[in-house]
Amino acid sequence: MEKLIITAAICGAEVTKQHNSAVPYTVEEMVREAKSAFEAGAAVIHVHVRTDDGTPTQDRERFRVVLDAIREACPGVILIPSTGGATGMTPEERLQPTELCPEMATLDCGTCNFGDDIFVNDMPTMRAFGKRMLENNIKPEYECFEIGHLDTVLGMAARGEVPGAPMQFNFVLGVNGCTPATVGNLDYLVNKIPAGSTWTATGIGRHCFTLAAAAIGMGGNVRVGFEDNLNLARGVPARSNGELVEKIVRIARELGRDIANPDEAREILSLK
Repeated sequence: MEKLIITAAICGAEVTKQHNSAVPYTVEEMVREAKSAFEAGAAVIHVHVRTDDGTPTQDRERFRVVLDAIREACPGVILIPSTGGATGMTPEERLQPTELCPEMATLDCGTCNFGDDIFVNDMPTMRAFGKRMLENNIKPEYECFEIGHLDTVLGMAARGEVPGAPMQFNFVLGVNGCTPATVGNLDYLVNKIPAGSTWTATGIGRHCFTLAAAAIGMGGNVRVGFEDNLNLARGVPARSNGELVEKIVRIARELGRDIANPDEAREILSLK
């Protein structure tokens, strides 16, 4: 099997310091958490940004400052800024980090229930995001929260509306209201992606490590971090994103997978 790419989603848009005091808001806190994950073995950092009081924002300049600071602290790391933002944001707001022309960014593949909210990604929005990434030479990470999202984005790629092969997918399973985080659902999705694609599994909350173990054994990649799960085990809060990454590294070692560094991850993801 290829080496394992670990992504750390260090803060997201929903979790707060009330959930876990280590959730980062400020630039300095973002750097601290990114560095802890990077030094533990994460080759990729998935980035949402907040204002200093914790309010989610897609402000381009806030992204610029945070991304530059993480690059300085974590030489060579792959950065994937979010274009998902937070529920209720307009497509124009959400697209701001793509103006910085990162090498990768997320592209959400359909509308879905998101807890009590609705995460809107209608076809015009997705076409606009695909067009921007084609224009700015950004490789998308296709975020699939539902099984039907995969068919949607594959159809768009076939029509040239979003970047095509080689494609990178992130199967985010276990969000309340979306596809459950089962090995069967993950296996179904993995078997539907085009040959030559790469994929990552993200298990939400209590599903984090069980889905990660399955993905590691299946030859895929793994995302962990405070955005998705705040605990090392039931009732045991993680003190940092690095602790979550360290647990994935331990599981991978037990299952015989070596960990990819950023250069190796770029090769696997066809970024070179």
